[in-house]
Order: sequence, then C-alpha cells, then structure tokens
Amino acid sequence: MASSVARLPGNDQTSVMSSTVLGLVRASHPEPTAAVTTVAGLLAAGVGHPPGAILGVALTVAASQLAVGWTNDLLDAGRDAAVGRTDKPVAAGALDRGTVTVAASVAVGATVALALTTNPLAALCAIVALVSALLYNWPMKSTPASVLPYAVSFAALPAFVVLALPGAPAPPVWLVSAAALLGAGAHFANVLPDLTDDARTGVRGLPHRLGPTGSRAAAVGLLIAATGTLVLGPPGPPSGVGLAAIAAAVVIFFLAWYAGRAANRAVARPVVAFRAVMLVALIDVALLVTSGRLI
Repeated sequence: MASSVARLPGNDQTSVMSSTVLGLVRASHPEPTAAVTTVAGLLAAGVGHPPGAILGVALTVAASQLAVGWTNDLLDAGRDAAVGRTDKPVAAGALDRGTVTVAASVAVGATVALALTTNPLAALCAIVALVSALLYNWPMKSTPASVLPYAVSFAALPAFVVLALPGAPAPPVWLVSAAALLGAGAHFANVLPDLTDDARTGVRGLPHRLGPTGSRAAAVGLLIAATGTLVLGPPGPPSGVGLAAIAAAVVIFFLAWYAGRAANRAVARPVVAFRAVMLVALIDVALLVTSGRLI
C-alpha cells in the first residue's frame, strides 16, 4: 500500500515542488538574506515606522536580497560547478536555471513595486541598492572596484529606511557612512571562504588581490570603524552601551581570528569571519535601536 501511494502522480508533483522550493531557498543565500532583512526591520522600528511600514520595509529588502542571491547563483553556476560546490543547487543540477531566472525576475519586479509604495526618494535609494548589488554580481565582482557595490548598497539601505518616513527626512551622514563601512567590511569577510575556489575560476576582485591576510585586516578595520562611527557619530557623548559595543566588536573579531586559524588547520572552509560580520552587524543595529539618537 505504501509503495502504491508513493507512486501517485500527485505525490510526484508535490515532491518536485518541495524540491524546487528547497532549492530556491538554498540558492537565495539564506543567511545574509535573513540577516539583512532583519537589520532593515529593526532599523525601521528604531527610526519610528509604524508596524505596517516596518513590514513594507522588510518585504522590500527581502525581495531585493532574494533577487541578488538568485542572480548570483545563476551567474556563478559554471564556476561553482567547476570547483564542485555541491551546496549550490543550480551548479549541482538540483535546480533548473529557468526557474531561478523567473524567480529572480519576479523578485526584481517586487522590489521596485514595494519600494514605490513609499515615496520617490526612498524608492530611488532602494532601487540604487538593488542595481548596485546586481552590478557586483556582474561585472564588478572580478574588478579592483569590487568593494564599491557593497559600500553603495549598504549605504543606501538606511537611507531608504529613513527617507521612507513621513516627510522624507534626510538620513544622518554618520549613519550612511557607518553603513558604507559595514558593507565594505562585509565584502572582504564574505569573499574569504571562497578565495581558493575563486582563484581557480578566474575571479579577481579586490579581496583576491589583497590575499587572505590583507582581506582579513581590511574586514576587521572597516567593521570596527563602522561600529565606532555608530557610537561616536551621533550628537552628544557616547553611551556606555555604545562603548561596550566597540569592545564587543573587537573581542568578536579576535575570537573569529582564533577560530579561523583552527579552521585552516582542519582544512575547512573559513566561514567564521563571515558569521562574525553578521554578528557585529546585528550588534550595530541593536545599538541603533536602543540609542534613541538616530535622527
């Protein structure tokens, strides 16, 4: 009986659909997608958006992240297959390219449509963030200017959130600067796990030209600078929470460096630095939400 049920066409269709959905989730770069969407939602709450507007901001950013993640896996499928990346469903043949192309196109359209429900200036920032990230996927990923799309897209995120408020208030310079520093640091940390594979497939962005040691130093310096800007940038003296955040960032990166050495000895992919970036980013957002001095 169980064997007969397993062969029912409906079960086959359900299985295919489930496999496709799972593949799309895996191809969307779920960790950074969830992290950046959470950051956007918390930041929207921190600047005073009502619940409905917080949801709108989060959905806009989520759609943008999905578009970028799917496009990245689609464009990198050949390189990922060449280095045996079985964790990439498109490269592994577990997800059809046409399906990913349609999903990415829908996500791009959804990003624009959702952004336009705010106001023209805010929508422009959201669209700039998306276009900049897509330009990283191609062609800037393999150029010495590979860090620029990260800096621009991250800077545009808080600008979008603040400008989406009633009256479209100007986002503080220190906030946009801190986000740009955070994005630049994230770029160096994000590439670290893939430096060896990228070298085999001809990717030559700025981190590849600096090498592992230079990229780690750049990531740490930029991210500590981002945290410092968030603490020291707003008017008035820095809070105790802010100073503790700077200390925490330093400790996190020291521990990440130590854990990264252990991973290198075990010949594991060095993902520790990337996860440290996500943790410091969430600390920075928590600092913004609790500081009460954002705008």
